[in-house]
This record gives sequence, structure tokens and C-alpha cells, in this order.
Amino acid sequence: MATELFTFLARYMTLTDEEKRVIIDLDIFHSFKKGTILLHEGECSEASYFVMKGCIRCYYMIDGEEKTTAFYTESESHSPQCVITKEPSKYVVSCVEDSILTVTTASMEQESFEKFPRFQTLCRLLSEDLLVKNQATLDDFKISSPEARYLNLLRSRPDLVQRVPQHQLASYLGITPQSLSRIRKRIMDEEKSAVKA
Repeated sequence: MATELFTFLARYMTLTDEEKRVIIDLDIFHSFKKGTILLHEGECSEASYFVMKGCIRCYYMIDGEEKTTAFYTESESHSPQCVITKEPSKYVVSCVEDSILTVTTASMEQESFEKFPRFQTLCRLLSEDLLVKNQATLDDFKISSPEARYLNLLRSRPDLVQRVPQHQLASYLGITPQSLSRIRKRIMDEEKSAVKA
């Protein structure tokens, strides 16, 4: 697992053998079963996650209904808002699949920064990339129709359509499972018509 993490980090910075050893010694690799709740609503946590394998989901409970706001899969990271705000979490983070994650805390990061100041630059670069990606996702959601959102998801993250239960996917797209079924059927019918033509 460490090799996969280092391959990902190499996109941003080449680590020395000593830096790699420090990361390994932190004992940050953990396995979680499908359905595991990593963070409960109302809970305070210092843990941030990087997905090595699997899928995690963020969702709010509103009037007894789950409203999915994000999925994170391989080579994606998530720092819950409560890590920054120090306030109880307003949402839940759970494992959609059996997952292998790195779990880090602010104190672990600070300790690493003191030993290797370059890690601060690495974390800043990772944060900037995540911020840009999240902003693009939010903008797309605001300006697109449900069907356009689904088509965009098929283009940008086709694996999610196969990996995530339909009711969670529908919630993520801001529609009901029935509406998602109708959209999928309409797209399939259009594709069949195009093939016949």
C-alpha cells in the first residue's frame, strides 16, 4: 500500500527514502469494512482520510433521509469540516465498499512538518488540487440539469455508476431513484435509436 501512496505523491514531489520511512512509521494504513461509519453526525474528529482502495461517502441526514454530497475513491482525500472548524460534524462519513485508507491527524502532520518542512508544500499542493476539483463539482451541480449531471458523471467518474447503490447515486445527483431510472432509460433509448439510424 505504501508504494501506491508514494506513486500518487510523486505527481507532486519526489520523496527521499528517509521521508518515505517517516510516513511508513506513522502507521497510517487501515482497513475498514463496507458500512463502517468513519465519522458520525455530531462527532468531533481530527482524522483525515486518503483512499488507497475502496470508496467512502459523505452524507447529511435531513428529515430522516440521507442526502449524499460526495464520494471519494482511489487516490482521493477527504478532510472533514470538523477537522478545521473544531465543531461537531454536521454530516456522516461512511465506507461504501471494503476500503483501505490512510488515516492522519493534524498532530501527526505537524510532527512530520517539523521533521520535513517540505511536507507543508506537499500538503498545500494537495489542498489546492482538491479545492479546484470541489469548486468545479459544485459549479457543475448548480448550472446543470439532472440529466446533464448524470451524463457528466458517466464521462468523469464512470466507475461510480457501477460501484455505488442507485439510491445513493440519485441522492448525490439531487434526484429521486425513480427519476434516475427514467433518465437512464431515456439515454439508453436514445442510444438505441442512434444505432438504428
